[in-house]
Amino acid sequence: MPEEAVSAPLRLAIRNDYVVVVLGIAAMLAPYADQVEIVEVAVGDGGQRTPVDITLYDAFSQTQIDGSDVDELLNDPAAGKVVVLTWNVNPSLVRMARDKGVSGYLSKTLDGAGLVSALTRVHQGEVVITEQTTRSSNVNGQWPGREHGLTAREAEVVSLVTQGLSNEAIARQSYISINSVKSYIRTAYRKMGVTTRAQAVLWGVQHGLLPDRGRLAPDGD
Repeated sequence: MPEEAVSAPLRLAIRNDYVVVVLGIAAMLAPYADQVEIVEVAVGDGGQRTPVDITLYDAFSQTQIDGSDVDELLNDPAAGKVVVLTWNVNPSLVRMARDKGVSGYLSKTLDGAGLVSALTRVHQGEVVITEQTTRSSNVNGQWPGREHGLTAREAEVVSLVTQGLSNEAIARQSYISINSVKSYIRTAYRKMGVTTRAQAVLWGVQHGLLPDRGRLAPDGD
């Protein structure tokens, strides 16, 4: 009897401005290499170099679905289907994701198995949108500052502070209230051991909260 055909793994690119973020996703997916082949890991770089089935855009410290980064991916044939991975499932962002035509808008509460399942469904032609009405602190993956106790939300806010954004600009980019921004700043500052914005910027520069640049080999070397 002929052997049953084995499906090739879907080809994936991962995009974010922080090495620790993209390598964190790669580590989550590593046990599922028979289902997902990580072809390209791009950090703060434009245009897709290698054609893939899906590009996974991690929104940590990036523009959200309303920004030009996602638009560029959607207009790049080499990027394949575009999936956004984010902790922010604000209903307005979910609606915008649907309207723009992304193939997936996924919450970072997904673990490795859940992420692979969602990517597989996208590869098979589904549009997969995470609908979430309650906020969860169970964010998976990696982010700069995590080893110092910063949550994903605190780290994102601190990264934007480090890049020079005002509280109002952070609130607009992150789709959170100004009061939430101030709350994240207060709790992050305590963990960082700083009391002023200037000290926070210096801490951020010293602890990897500024964006990286370049492309990595799929195995992170």
